[in-house]
Amino acid sequence: MNDHRSATGGQEWTAPGPGQWAVDRSHMPPGCSPIMQHIVGAAMPAGMRRMFADLGAPLDTMQPAFVHGQMYTRLRPLVSPDKPARKLPPAFVLKVATRLHPEMRRRNRIAGRVLRSAPWNEVIARWHRSEKQEIVDQNLALQHVDLAGLDDAALVAHVRACLSHAIQKMEHHFWLHGYDLGPLGQYLFEASQWGADPRELLALLEGASPSTSAPRRAARSILDAVERSGAQPGTLAELRAISPEISAAVDDYLAHRSAVLFSRYDVDGITLGERPDLVMASIMTATDGGTSERIDARIAAVRAQIPAEHRQRFDQILSQARAAMDLRDDNGPTTAEWPVGLLRLALVQLGRRAVERGVWSDPALAFELLPEEITVAVFAGRPDDATMRDRAERRRRERDLDPPRLLGTVEPAPPPEVLPRNLRQLVGMVQAVLTHMGMDGQTGANGLHGAGIGTTVMRGRARVATSPEEALDRLEPGDVLVVAGTTPAYNLVLSLAGGVITAEGGPMSHAAVIARELGIPAIIGARAALTDIPDGALVELDPVAGEVRVLASSDEAEQGVVPSAV
Repeated sequence: MNDHRSATGGQEWTAPGPGQWAVDRSHMPPGCSPIMQHIVGAAMPAGMRRMFADLGAPLDTMQPAFVHGQMYTRLRPLVSPDKPARKLPPAFVLKVATRLHPEMRRRNRIAGRVLRSAPWNEVIARWHRSEKQEIVDQNLALQHVDLAGLDDAALVAHVRACLSHAIQKMEHHFWLHGYDLGPLGQYLFEASQWGADPRELLALLEGASPSTSAPRRAARSILDAVERSGAQPGTLAELRAISPEISAAVDDYLAHRSAVLFSRYDVDGITLGERPDLVMASIMTATDGGTSERIDARIAAVRAQIPAEHRQRFDQILSQARAAMDLRDDNGPTTAEWPVGLLRLALVQLGRRAVERGVWSDPALAFELLPEEITVAVFAGRPDDATMRDRAERRRRERDLDPPRLLGTVEPAPPPEVLPRNLRQLVGMVQAVLTHMGMDGQTGANGLHGAGIGTTVMRGRARVATSPEEALDRLEPGDVLVVAGTTPAYNLVLSLAGGVITAEGGPMSHAAVIARELGIPAIIGARAALTDIPDGALVELDPVAGEVRVLASSDEAEQGVVPSAV
């Protein structure tokens, strides 16, 4: 049992509600802004409640809460969610109850239809056919508003419109995750039962997400044109000046990326357009990337291991899983990072205007606003500068806290065998996803060992970073990025890296997915990475062995002292 209270970093940590809560580092950064807390608090439970109901999952929703600026989540059970049991009844009682409870019976019927009809196929097709473009058009409409030309009331209305848009699209973001993770879980769950190695199964998803590599391909196309011209631009302005065609290509590159957050899921993150130096770097260091290995041959090798009577089904679920991979990485930038980036830019304009009026000392104080405070009263100093600076300082302190991983009391989950057949398979699919994303705490990794991505051993300088901003400021092309974990906010960083090492995650985590797509070696879930790898050290990544070797310290590497790998 976990106590409701524990002391960490001088703070008292209290569970935000009944049941057990786990700290969630995959979505929100520590010290999350009030506005982002509001967005997630509204969007996540609504989107996931709708998704669980649509797919027949025996769960109510995923409930977020914030404790000292840290995000915690709890899977709310379908039955008595606010009165969680501390001890399960006997298995035979649970077995009867799950078959008699009206909502469990209804969910079991829905789950059966879902497993037979695979509704994710239509959702994915609709996304590519029209839905993504509709959201892109909505994003562009907000992006094209001339913020400086708005009067005070219109600017406030625009900020509120961006806030509403961000909530709506992020709710859709969480709903969509059922339709990208669903087929991935089904693929891993079923194919593993036929004796296939999950690591080999995941490797067959390589190259299935053109959305991941699309920015790199677009940047590489611009760089090819620059190289053909013979020019050597040093700034974005010089790059544009080479030719009208290159200038137009840069405009197109930025149209769908300039307002997208690249550093964190919060309004105090940075959008790409605010860092022209990084726009330039992302273009001028773009590589062809990818892997030259033939995925068809690797699929054939794994397929040969599948019993003959299951091969047709294997082909079907692999095809669905590969289609889902693209939706998974297309979803975040379109429905979350772009809408929140638009909200950030609107808040920046509001903050600048408050500074011009002499009521605030820093435009960044706009990120401390509560949603209900977004009114024209801001320009009259309500809330005042001192209040906003106090909030900013509190959030700064919250970023440095080391939160407990768990809060509250243990909620024992019913064993899968007591569930009806359809729900049992659905739960197995969910568990397969959680396991391979490294979210179940049972990755089996330790020290400098983890899940290896790729087949080529590489050496490079380790660049240890605690945030995407820090990584971008210090990373040079070809360096090995060493971080706790990554989110899509790191996509630009990873496009510059020669390799990646994470302390958290599993072979289906974000870092693993993008490493496969970009063709860079990675070691995922090496728990001692942040403590045992010195910044600037020369390291060797061996993805086949799933091992990181520290070959030389920073000083030794600079002096050219490179011991042989053991």
